[in-house]
Amino acid sequence: MTSTYGRLKYFNFAAVLFTALIASAHVPRLHAEAAPSSPICTDRPTKANSTCTVPAGSWQLETDIGSYVRDSQPTVLTETVYYTNPTLKYGLTDSTDLQVNWAPRIRIQSQDRTTGESKVSRGGGDIYLRLKTRILESDRASIALIPFVKAPTAARGIGNDTWEGGIAMPIALPLSGGFSLTLGPELDVLADSDGSGHHGALINLINVSHPVTSRLTLAVEVWDSVNRDPSGTVRQQSADIAMTYLVGPDFQLDAGANFGLNSATPDSHIYIGLSRRF
Repeated sequence: MTSTYGRLKYFNFAAVLFTALIASAHVPRLHAEAAPSSPICTDRPTKANSTCTVPAGSWQLETDIGSYVRDSQPTVLTETVYYTNPTLKYGLTDSTDLQVNWAPRIRIQSQDRTTGESKVSRGGGDIYLRLKTRILESDRASIALIPFVKAPTAARGIGNDTWEGGIAMPIALPLSGGFSLTLGPELDVLADSDGSGHHGALINLINVSHPVTSRLTLAVEVWDSVNRDPSGTVRQQSADIAMTYLVGPDFQLDAGANFGLNSATPDSHIYIGLSRRF
C-alpha cells in the first residue's frame, strides 16, 4: 500500500511539473528585449550532447518526466524507474553554460530468476556538475567541450559511492537536405568494480537528425561504450530513436527509446521529457 501511494505521489508531482511548465510557456517575458532570438536548444533527448549553450543570463531546465529501463540477464531481471531527472543550466557567457543534474527519486528492482526473490532500492541519485564551452562555431562545424564530475550522493543501492568524471567533445556537422550529424567522443574516468582505483572508458556515437516540420524533429543514433575495468572489459552498444516537438521558442517536449544491441546493454530504455528556458 505504501509503495503504491509513493508511486502515485511522484507521478502526481511529475504531472504538476508538466502542467506548470506548459502554462509558463505561454507567459511572455517581462523584458522582451532580453529574450534570446533563437529557439531553445537542448542536450535532450538522445545520448548525444549538443554543441549549443544556454544564452548568457538565461536559465534552462531539461528533465525526464518518466523514464523506464529494462535489463534482462540470464539470472536476474533489473527494472529502473526515474520519476524525474532534472538538469538545471545557467548561461555564463554566450558560449559557456554551467549545468547541474540530480535525480531526486529513483527506484531499482532486481528479481532473481531462479528463486523469484526481489530486491528494491529507492532514493536520490548522484549529483553531476558539467561546464559546457563552445570552442568552434562556423557554417561547416560546431564543437564544444564538456568536462564533468560526479559527486557520490546517491542512496545505498543506487550509486557506487565513488567520485567519477570525464570529458565529452560533441561535434556537429550540417549535411545536405536539412540533415544534421553529431559525433560524440567522450572519455570517462570510472571507479574499478573492486573499489581499488579508477580506469578509463571510451564512448562514441553517431547521431543523425532531421526536421519533419518547423516544430517536429526526428533523430536516430548508434551508441558505443568500451569500459576498461581491470576485472574485464565491458562493451555496450545501443540503437536509439527520439523526437522533439517545439511548443514555443522557449519550450520543448520530447520522447525516445534506446534498444540494446548486445547482452551487456539494457534491453530497452523508454522515456518522455521536456525542456523550458526562462
